[in-house]
Amino acid sequence: MLGVGNDVGENVGLVPGVLANRLPPWLILVIGSACAFFGFGTLWVAVTKTVAMPYWVLWIALCIGTNSSAWLGTAALVTNMRNFPLSRGTVAGLIKGYVAVSAAVYTETFNGMLGNSATNLLLLLALGIPTACIVVMYFVRPCTPSLEEDNSTEHSHFMYTQISSVVLGVYLLVATILGDTLKLSQAVTYLLFGIMILLLLAPLAIPIKMTLYPNKQTKEKPSTLAPSYSTDSLSGADPENSEPLLGSASATLGTSVHESDDSTDLDVLLAEGEGAVNLKKKRGPRRGDDFTFLEALVKADFWLLFIVYFCGVGTGVTVLNNLAQVGMSVGANDTTILLCLFGFCNFVGRILGGSLSEYFVRSRMLPRPFWMMCTQIIMVVTFLLFATGLHSLIYVSTTLLGICYGVQFAVMIPTVSELFGLKDFGLMYNFMLLVNPLGAFFFSALLAGYIYDKEAARQHPGVLEPSNCYGPDCFRVTFYVCAIVCCCGTLLSVLFIARIKPVYQMLYASGSFRHPRSQQQLH
Repeated sequence: MLGVGNDVGENVGLVPGVLANRLPPWLILVIGSACAFFGFGTLWVAVTKTVAMPYWVLWIALCIGTNSSAWLGTAALVTNMRNFPLSRGTVAGLIKGYVAVSAAVYTETFNGMLGNSATNLLLLLALGIPTACIVVMYFVRPCTPSLEEDNSTEHSHFMYTQISSVVLGVYLLVATILGDTLKLSQAVTYLLFGIMILLLLAPLAIPIKMTLYPNKQTKEKPSTLAPSYSTDSLSGADPENSEPLLGSASATLGTSVHESDDSTDLDVLLAEGEGAVNLKKKRGPRRGDDFTFLEALVKADFWLLFIVYFCGVGTGVTVLNNLAQVGMSVGANDTTILLCLFGFCNFVGRILGGSLSEYFVRSRMLPRPFWMMCTQIIMVVTFLLFATGLHSLIYVSTTLLGICYGVQFAVMIPTVSELFGLKDFGLMYNFMLLVNPLGAFFFSALLAGYIYDKEAARQHPGVLEPSNCYGPDCFRVTFYVCAIVCCCGTLLSVLFIARIKPVYQMLYASGSFRHPRSQQQLH
């Protein structure tokens, strides 16, 4: 139930999704900081036994504390997706990749600097997150994006950040394994922690370099990105200082993609004049246009993406929430390495998912959900490997699942923005994240938890509340069910890809994201 509470808080971000279009990013960060302060602060007060609290209060406090990540993630992701509209896959992979690797950062901090103290960790979360947000909130803001297709400077900056993140991920994996297998001195521990901080801050070299050596302004080229909605509500309360990014960025997605979309606005006006079209009926948006959230809810493709994403991530989060128990059930008593391995592979999957999908969608017009389909096929095999209950396969299975789980995240985010626009992207993205708590509740709490407890009771007859279960039967049925669900997700992915293939052929016909209506206007 604590795992479900964690997933509920972390992924129920509908409120920040709605407010992302009404409040400036810095205010979203402030609200997220307040959630961290009060949520984790309450847990700290309870754990230090300063105040005695019932379990349900702690559960709510956990939800509030972890909900801070929904606010912070929405502010960072929505702002940067609009700041870099031509590199959505790369942006999504990087931001979600750093989220994945942050687990290893906290683990290294917990083991090395906090002395494995739970109270110190809760205090760090309660005070450290608000402090970090206050420091960086000025820089998380809309900026005028570069709309050039071949921007070598921007490409090199993204490449540098990706390399930095990979180096950080590899370093954390090695450092965690060393710290878990060897007894390191205090000096070595501090040294490893210092190197981690330097690698974590490595991307700051980009703004420092751009500040010290600014590029000469080049003549602006005519943009094929057409503004489609006002930016006043997106950039804060001061319309005079609002920057033009958000309107133009959102327009990258306002595209007409159906084969039946050949009629132009002029044709519609002529038909209206002849009485063939009811003037009161306004044509709704097509896939690729800017949808409102309610308009997207009635589209079959929106729900297909939701279900496909649920099949992949909903089953993956089941293993993630129970990975320690899964490891112990097959004889892997030291689960720290197992958890670190999953976190690292999750990070690799997010980076690869964003980069690969970006490359192939530009070069081959390959719909991004193709990679969701491929990874869910691998997940079917992975769950069957888990079901064998063999100790020799646990690390291979965890590696494969971590990578596939990460790819699902990195692909879903740009897919939502491409099919339904950036207008209500924050709300749609957070709605998709509801699959995490749903999957955790149905597959983890109800299915896995019930079967695990039942098998533990069978192994320990007469014990009122047996805590541990050993052997392949503890999770075998759960893994079979997860494999079947991923099979269904694969079949639905095929249907989904077939439906949206014309969309991507229209959006990326020029090798980069373009608005077809705007191109027609230029011609």
